[in-house]
Amino acid sequence: MTQHAPVLIVLLPLTASLLCMLFSRISKFLGSWIVMASIAGAFANACIVLQRVLESGGKTWHYWMGGWEPPIGIEFALDPLNSILAVVVTFISLMVSLYSRPFVKDEDWLHVGGYYTLFGLLTVGLSGMIITGDVFNLYVYLEIMSLSGYGLIALGGRKSMLAAFRYLLIGTIGASLYLLGVGYLYAMTGTLNMADLAARVVPHLNSPLFAIAVACFIIGFGIKMALFPLHGWQPDAYTFAHPGAAAFIAGCMSKAPAYALIRFVYYIFKVDNPVVQSALNVLGILGVAGILIGSIMAMAQYDFRRMLAYSSVAQIGYIAIGLAMGNMYGFIGAVLHAINHAFMKSSLFLVIGGIEYRFGEVNLYRLGGMNKKMTISTITVLLASLSMIGLPPTCGFFSKWYLMLGAYTGAQYFYIAVLVISSLLNAIYFFRIIEQMFIQREASLTEVHPHKGKLGLPLSMVIPILVGGIMILVLGFYSVDIVTDVVKLGLPEVFLR
Repeated sequence: MTQHAPVLIVLLPLTASLLCMLFSRISKFLGSWIVMASIAGAFANACIVLQRVLESGGKTWHYWMGGWEPPIGIEFALDPLNSILAVVVTFISLMVSLYSRPFVKDEDWLHVGGYYTLFGLLTVGLSGMIITGDVFNLYVYLEIMSLSGYGLIALGGRKSMLAAFRYLLIGTIGASLYLLGVGYLYAMTGTLNMADLAARVVPHLNSPLFAIAVACFIIGFGIKMALFPLHGWQPDAYTFAHPGAAAFIAGCMSKAPAYALIRFVYYIFKVDNPVVQSALNVLGILGVAGILIGSIMAMAQYDFRRMLAYSSVAQIGYIAIGLAMGNMYGFIGAVLHAINHAFMKSSLFLVIGGIEYRFGEVNLYRLGGMNKKMTISTITVLLASLSMIGLPPTCGFFSKWYLMLGAYTGAQYFYIAVLVISSLLNAIYFFRIIEQMFIQREASLTEVHPHKGKLGLPLSMVIPILVGGIMILVLGFYSVDIVTDVVKLGLPEVFLR
């Protein structure tokens, strides 16, 4: 069965999601357990794929649907980079699906089944976007990701309906621009397979039609990954999303479009042509603006969730400037930060969701003495905050280090200054949280869901929070191995010449 591991990453949660409502009608939580089991299976298959790809020395695993050979058939193409991203997405999905259970335990079967149906489909969309080798199939998975994301955001309450609708309007523009870009590429090359497209697009790299297609991809993916100034939908979406799913949405929904952009720019279009170079220069400018403005806006927030949302705008800026550097270290820094940020931001949203579940509180200035009430959660916040600032040995330090190496190697010293300033701004607003939780006197809070015991939360919520904090340290300690054994095996051809 291992030969079918690539398709099972998508097929298992897709099948479970389609059956979830039926089984939820039979027994309220049966559908949710089936979806969780399918995500666990998807994670196991993603690990099998990663192991096989690494054992082959980084050789891409091509899985053909129905045995039809590309470019006629559709394929999954798994290399070291998207294999490890598939592991990250399915792992975080599994943790958050377990974490979500207390939020829906008092709901009826329709709400429980609907929630886990959407959650499973979001996992399908994100995983499919990462591993597909077909540009039109990428659009299909992009829509699955978007539609399920809209639903999970809308489930957050009254305010979330407007946030979801705004995301729907803006997200539709992004998806349409991507599809328009695909149409231009198909008109030029007559193929939708990514590997075939990379070969056939070469004669058109200097044509105006190719330049328009690149612009469509930059704007379309920029909207989906919340790149400044295309991030207008994101603060409200992250703030008002269903608290059970917010960690998965904030941690992973921006990473799949970011990886798709990496794949087009570095593997299909090749980075060493004037059109792509011009696009990367624009990407770098937008990334710098996002880093600075996102950090400043985060400092002005008192809602913990909204602060983290604006912080994500800045963190996406790191990925953008890493790609814009156009050299190996910048590329490594961008990929490593995408992986690290998925765990950092997921962990922070897991904690704020736990605080909201127990106390109904999200105000930064009402978290005094939280270290005594929710010890494990506050330790995870401490680790994630230090990582977001970029202090060793947490994982955030190493991705920023590679970004600085990339800026130094390319003599782009302005990026180094921006990274240093950004880290200082991060320190200001994250140390504010640490001060509130560990130093300020204990706030008088009314427990919405009282929980006896030292953990402060149900075990199904504590385990993902604890694992998130541990992973921040694990990724830091093993960052060199990740770069050497995974990322460098999947480097674009332009860096291997």
